[in-house]
Amino acid sequence: MKHLFLALFLMAGLSGMAQAQLNDYKYIIVPKKFDGFKKENQYQTSTLVKHLFTQKGFETAYEDDLPFDLVANRCLGLTVYLIDDSSMFTTKASLKLEDCLGKEVFTTQEGRSKIKDFKDSYNEAIREAFNSILALNYVYSGKAENTDPVTVSFRDDVKRLEAGTGQAPKPKNSNAMVEQQATTENQLYKDRRPVPSDFTKGEEKREMVKQMATREQQRYEDKTPQATDKSVVPIANAKPREGVLYAQETENGYQLVDSTPKIVLRLQKTSVPNYFIAKGDDASGTVFEKNGNWYFEYYVGDKLVTEMLEIKF
Repeated sequence: MKHLFLALFLMAGLSGMAQAQLNDYKYIIVPKKFDGFKKENQYQTSTLVKHLFTQKGFETAYEDDLPFDLVANRCLGLTVYLIDDSSMFTTKASLKLEDCLGKEVFTTQEGRSKIKDFKDSYNEAIREAFNSILALNYVYSGKAENTDPVTVSFRDDVKRLEAGTGQAPKPKNSNAMVEQQATTENQLYKDRRPVPSDFTKGEEKREMVKQMATREQQRYEDKTPQATDKSVVPIANAKPREGVLYAQETENGYQLVDSTPKIVLRLQKTSVPNYFIAKGDDASGTVFEKNGNWYFEYYVGDKLVTEMLEIKF
């Protein structure tokens, strides 16, 4: 009987820890094709997993259709993986949740099915594995969105006074401006401080306007510097994107369309002026204004790509 109570106590403790961990995350990211499968949503595995997590109260998203806040902070979500250990006659499946750093946060029990039809078999095994999630009381805590301010203290950087003197040590300066000696043997005083010069710098005279007005010649030259609109310096290595994009205001920002018109990018406002979270069909990143130009930055693998945009608001 003692062993039974101990086992139940340990199971309850582990369940509570797992629940607390999952409460820190807002989203479940579902791949459209799990590892080991040849097609997207094969045997309806992806849609089933997404449906089960949504029913449990999680916010879910496919990996290629993430909401804006998840694009900006991937650590708001956990990615679900289907662990398939099926044998010839038995379908075995469990679900593993990993954070944005690839660290395992939670793994369900293994579900099993001996149904011959693959679709029905995976359905039964996944639902049995999901019982581990159903046992948890998930409520998003918002912890992943809260960041504590960093406090910088310089208390330990104060240099100590030399022991016994009560005064800070005087630095030795070999290039002192004034050198003095006052002893019985030596009387010395040298002042190396700079002496103001009597010479003044001549002012450069620049002729701004030159005129000639005679019967033979009529000429007027204005040499006053003129303002130019070419002072804007673009970001180095930024490649210009072809075509003009037209900004259409939306509830949370803008959508950029081309002349087709086709929506090229969707922009969502941030707390920084002229800085937007951007999402397109081919890439997602940020759109911002710098030095009078607009740029779209995103990653292709590990490489940062910067494009210069021509936007008409």
